[in-house]
Amino acid sequence: MVEKYDIVIRNARIRGRPYDKTFDIAIEGDRIAKIADKIEGHGGTEIDAKGRLVSPPFFDMHFHLDSVLTVGDPRFNESGTLWEGIEIWAERKKKLSVDDIVSRVELAVKYHVAYGTLWIRTHADTTEKTLTTVKGLVKARELFKDFIDIQVTAFPQDGIMTEPDEHPELMRKALELGADNVGMIPHNEYTREDAVESIKFAFELAKEYNKDIDGHVDETDDPISRNLEVVAKYTLRYGWQGRVAAGHVTASHSWDAAYRYRILPLIRKAGITIVPNPLINIHLQGRFDFYPKRRGMAPISLYLKNGINVALGHDCIMDPWYPLGVGDMLQVLFMAIHVDQMLGWTDLFKALDLITYNAAKAWRKGYEDYGVEEGKKANLVILNGLTDVDVLRIMGPPLYVIRNGTLVADNTGPERELKVFFKGKWEVVNPYYEKAIETKI
Repeated sequence: MVEKYDIVIRNARIRGRPYDKTFDIAIEGDRIAKIADKIEGHGGTEIDAKGRLVSPPFFDMHFHLDSVLTVGDPRFNESGTLWEGIEIWAERKKKLSVDDIVSRVELAVKYHVAYGTLWIRTHADTTEKTLTTVKGLVKARELFKDFIDIQVTAFPQDGIMTEPDEHPELMRKALELGADNVGMIPHNEYTREDAVESIKFAFELAKEYNKDIDGHVDETDDPISRNLEVVAKYTLRYGWQGRVAAGHVTASHSWDAAYRYRILPLIRKAGITIVPNPLINIHLQGRFDFYPKRRGMAPISLYLKNGINVALGHDCIMDPWYPLGVGDMLQVLFMAIHVDQMLGWTDLFKALDLITYNAAKAWRKGYEDYGVEEGKKANLVILNGLTDVDVLRIMGPPLYVIRNGTLVADNTGPERELKVFFKGKWEVVNPYYEKAIETKI
């Protein structure tokens, strides 16, 4: 009897297996049922990968869905600095609504899925006193849960101890509204003492609600911004190893060698994941430098060589801080490997780990089900390349994206058309920013 499967992928190279061989992959329900040199059965849907590389899909481990696609509203960031972005966002926050957020998130998640990302960890600004950001992102998480997985982090954009009578309570309310993780931003507190107190509060809150922690930590060029050591200390004290991510950590690019020698083993011991955001920090950092300008990105290869987990985030798409982007994590990775000079041949075959397995480890939920193996969840991308090197060299969207056994993106149509399967029907995703046509320069 000939086996029948829901989907059979033919002639696929599989990341992590010998690239001189191709395989067939059979999917039944939401699981990978079989991987073999040749599968004699057939699928309700048959896909010929034509030797292209199959990988588990991507993670975006640091993103701001509350501000996504607000570029130019109420004005453009002409200086390109972090500080003008914060000023613009303070103005834009005044007219936020749940519907406004959900509408923008819908387009943003379609971009992400079309480009192969099925998991987003987003930050919701909890210093917006109505917590509209949290309400909007929690609602979006539920509305789109059959399309993409979203984690919402309660993020105190303006600091926790900057308003000690308000901001800690807003963080607590955000968790009660459904936020998944506890955030922090110690380098944005008024003093070092306040920074330490904010970290301590975040850990106490995480323990009370049994939540993971994902903070913006040391996002500055200041080499004496050393809050990460405090985060590591409290990670160990509270037994939160493997449950803490530190975003940006751009100050570590400027740390001296003696301090790095002392701090790196502590970070490794604490099991903290470092999450650089290459696109945005290359744009925002080094603004006080003339020339030479610091690269302003956490030194990825240094962390990896010291046994520290590193994943990547896109951070922003077309908002007050970053005017570009389309949710393509390969763009993020491409920037990372260039800036950190990770272009050795061996490095290139490890690079995709930064947006796949390393990120899955930090995400934690479902980690044991992640990967292209029999019996695991059928989450797959068929990439536009024969090997990892091709994928990074050629770029562009994957040919197909499969989520839990369902084909959710097909980018093989005419004229580089992006198509996603959203709420039971196929639709074309328009990546173009047509409002730019109206811009008068």
